[in-house]
This record gives sequence, C-alpha cells and structure tokens, in this order.
Amino acid sequence: MYFIINVIGILLVLGLSLLLSFNKKQIAFKPIIILFVIQLATTWFMLSTDIGGKVITLISDFFLWLINSSMTGINFVFGNFAPLDGSTFTFFMNVLMPIIFVVVFFDILTYFGILPAIINGFGWVFSKITKTPRFESFYAIQVMFLGNNEALAVTRDQLNRMDDKRLLTVAMISMSCVSAGMLGGYLQILDPKYVLTAIPLNAIGTLIITSLINPYTVTKEEDIVYSPPKSEKGNFFDMISTSMLTGGKLALIIAVMLIGFVSLITAANTFLGLIHDQLTLENIFGVIFSPISFFMGVEVSQIFTIGQLMGVKIVLNEFVAMTNLSTIISSLNAHTEAVISTFLVSFCNFATIGIILGTMKSLFGDKKTKFIADHTWLLLVSGILVSSLTAMVVGLFVW
Repeated sequence: MYFIINVIGILLVLGLSLLLSFNKKQIAFKPIIILFVIQLATTWFMLSTDIGGKVITLISDFFLWLINSSMTGINFVFGNFAPLDGSTFTFFMNVLMPIIFVVVFFDILTYFGILPAIINGFGWVFSKITKTPRFESFYAIQVMFLGNNEALAVTRDQLNRMDDKRLLTVAMISMSCVSAGMLGGYLQILDPKYVLTAIPLNAIGTLIITSLINPYTVTKEEDIVYSPPKSEKGNFFDMISTSMLTGGKLALIIAVMLIGFVSLITAANTFLGLIHDQLTLENIFGVIFSPISFFMGVEVSQIFTIGQLMGVKIVLNEFVAMTNLSTIISSLNAHTEAVISTFLVSFCNFATIGIILGTMKSLFGDKKTKFIADHTWLLLVSGILVSSLTAMVVGLFVW
C-alpha cells in the first residue's frame, strides 16, 4: 500500500508542476521523460548496485579525508577543544570548521580548471542525452558543486543577455542546489548514500520541474555556455587567502544562523505554550507538511514527525532539520529515513530566496530581476517540488 501511495505522490508532484505551467502547449515531454528515466536509473545505480555502493564509499572516503585533513589545522588552533582522536565531538568544531578547508580545496580545483572541466563535461553529455538547453543543463550540474551565489557570479555575463523566462528558470534551479563546501557537514550527520544520491537527483529533478512550469524554446545561437577568460583568475595566493576567508565567513554565518534560529524556536514555543501546551512551531510545521510526507509513503505513525522536519528545513534551514533528524533517526524505518534524508539535502528555504534575489539584483539590477521578484513564490514551490520528487523517487527503492 505504501509503495502505491509513493507512486501516486510522484504523479501528484508532476501533475502539480504541469498545473502551474505558464504555457502547457510549449512543454517538450520527450526530454522530461528522458530525465525521469535517468533519475530512476541513477537511483537504482547508487542504491541497488555494488558499483554504486563503491562509488558512494569512494566519495564519502574522499570527503572524510578532507575533513580529517582540516581537523589538523583546527586542532592546531583550538587544541583540546578539537582533539584529533575524535574523542570529543562538537557541531562547531567537527562540522562547521572543516568547511574552511573544503572550500579552499575546491577553489584550488576551480583555479586550475579541473572542476570547470568536470562541470562542462557532465553538462555537455547531459544536454546531449536529455535534449535540454546546454546552459540550463550546464547550470544544473554547476550548482551541484558551486552553490547558488558562486554559480550566478561565474555565469553573470551570459545571464545578463538572457530573457526573463530563462532567468526565472536559473533562479528556480538555484533553489535546489547545495555546494561542495557543505557536503562534509552533511555527510557527518546523514547516511552518505542518501546525501550523495540526492545531489544528482536534485540536478535532474530541477530540470524536470522547471521544464514543466516554465517551458520555452532556445535558438541555436542562444544555446551556448559562457567560459570566463583566463585573465579573470588573478593571483593564486590571493585566491587562496580569499577562499579561506570565504570559508571562515560561511562557517561563522551558519553558526550564527543556527544559534539564532534554534533560540528563536525555543522562545516562540514558550509563547505559543501559553496558548496551549501542545502548540509549538514544530507541531504547526507538522500539520502543514504532513500531506507531503503522507504521499512519500511514510507510515502513518511517522507522518507527523516527518512533516515537522520538512517544515523546519523550509522555514529555517537544512542544518537545523538534519540536527533534529539525527536525534530520532534510530526510531525510523528504512523507507522513512531515506525519504526525509534526501528531502533535506538542498538549500531550499526562505533564506535562499532572499540570497538569490539579492545576488541577482546586485549583478543585474532591479529592472532585469523584476520578473523573478514577481514570481518569488514560484521559487519556493519549485524547490519543494524538486525535493519532494527526489525523496519520492529514492523511496521507490528503499523499503
């Protein structure tokens, strides 16, 4: 029964996307079908084959090496607060501080053209197989590694020449991304196989959802990918210094946001408790998002709990939700753990909307981003639909 509900959930997500479409007659269904088949095949490969399991192990071991390498620097500065033997675990030291080195490492790969070559290669192959526009395919792959701010900045020259509809699609794709710098933190909280499966599924899923909601035709002349000139690289040591500062700011920003949000939830729950002892933000989120968790095929006894976590992720951020999930994950069955874990792996939340709009306005001005600002609600809806589709597709393979 739960499997059938899961399948119905996928159909509802696709149906709602179709219902929201700006122009149903312009939808190209062949690429969407190809993308969905690739989503299913990717999930099967990652979760049901020995090779897929080895790929996940290889990638997670690589990030574990990055984290272990970063801990030597953290231990040098903080000493016994961050012991190398792992005898003491704190979220700030073991999850947030390693972000600094991870960001630097991937910026070095970008500087020497290694990461752009990987992104361009995957993007080119992806567009050829799926028949989707090259830039949109390239951008969906790019945000898997770079995150929304960096991806928008790198492609700013090409984006500046795009029309309103293509810019809106780029903004919607940006809602469903993560960044390589954050993966180390995710992998320490959630099962690596779900984190590493969710990332490519989000990239594929966002092209499915945006193709349904915002269809358009791209001419051959427009179907290009901008490559920044070598002159933009600058000095290597300046890049490293800037990257370290960026990673440090990112870690501190996340720490500040977590302190603020968790404290805010506690304070809000205190006031809500004056109205009724069962009235909390988590329970409100649980009611709102329970229908989605129901159509993920979650058991009835766990629907409300999963709805709470989904709401916390959307309204606050994924780290708060992941931390909450880690405290109850042993009580969840395999299917429920799989769907909620993969749902949480994206930047889709209210704060990301502000980040995307702010970045686009700073790059292109208010006039060019007015169409996106007028459809702000669609960014959030598309992000939720992509995360839901990813979770439901993964749910088909884990019971």
